[in-house]
Formats: sequence, C-alpha cells, structure tokens
Amino acid sequence: MISPRSVQEIIDAARIEDIVGDFVTLKRRGANLQGLCPFHNEKTPSFSVNPARNIFKCFGCGKGGDPVTFVMEHEQLSYPETLRYIAKKYNIAIEETQVSETYIQEKQIADSLYIVNERALKFFDTQLFESDKGKSVGLSYFKSRGFREETIKKWGLGFSDDAVSLTKTLQSEGY
Repeated sequence: MISPRSVQEIIDAARIEDIVGDFVTLKRRGANLQGLCPFHNEKTPSFSVNPARNIFKCFGCGKGGDPVTFVMEHEQLSYPETLRYIAKKYNIAIEETQVSETYIQEKQIADSLYIVNERALKFFDTQLFESDKGKSVGLSYFKSRGFREETIKKWGLGFSDDAVSLTKTLQSEGY
C-alpha cells in the first residue's frame, strides 16, 4: 500500500498542464490552456486546463477534475496505478507500507457494512415510494412537513412500517 505521505507528495507534484500536455496539444488562452478533448470527438476546442487551480474541464462532455482524475479517466487505470504513473513521470520514490492481516480484515468489515447500508437505503426508498403504506403514511408525512420528492431522494429519506421487515429482506438476500 502506498503510504499517505507518498500519496500527498505525488498529488502535490502533479501539474495538470504537464499531465494533460502529454496527451493533448494545448494552446494558451489568457490564463488557461485549451485543446481538443481526448474523451470525445470534437472539431473545435472545448477542453480547458486551469494551471492556477490545477484542474481540467471539458465544456463539451462535462468531464473535469485534477491530474489524478485525468490519468485515471484517460489511461483507464486504478487509483494506485495512477499514483505510480505520476510518480514515475516526476521521479518520485514511492514509500510502500506492508498491509497487515488485521487491517485487511477491518477493511473487509467496513466495506461489507457500506454494502449493507446501501442495500438498506434502497429498501427504505422502495418502501416509501412503492408500497401502499409507505405512500399513505411516510410520503404524506414528509410532504406535510414541506419536503419535496427531490429533497427526499437527495437526502436518502425512507420508510418502513416495522423493524423486522428490513432484517427479513436482507437475510433472504444472503446478507
């Protein structure tokens, strides 16, 4: 695993104009640089690089981000592979730490809890918007409090008429 100190060093060293310049011909337009977007076909430049903020943005396809995001998207690399790619470009030595078995187990437990929580979120959403009781009790309650449906969905609000139905559903699905 790449140490947090090395990750920060790589991110601090990465300059968007250098990274993008390896793949796109850029021309200066005021404070920014412009070129043809490498993520979609275009004839007029809509791809902008802002060296001061160390970001890129395509106003044609909407992609944007920092140097790490660009390399991940363009080269189809994972986050660690991208960090190694950038470190090689800037001749940065990567400090790797050994991952213990305890850390791996803790990470797996945390990841599984996120998965269960995502499934629970879907369950409560389905109960609120698709069940008769959810619509008549839960949704009418939220609307009486002034919540719009887009707000309810944005914040992941939901409904369940009892505490056992979620447990039964998750167990039946193998959680």
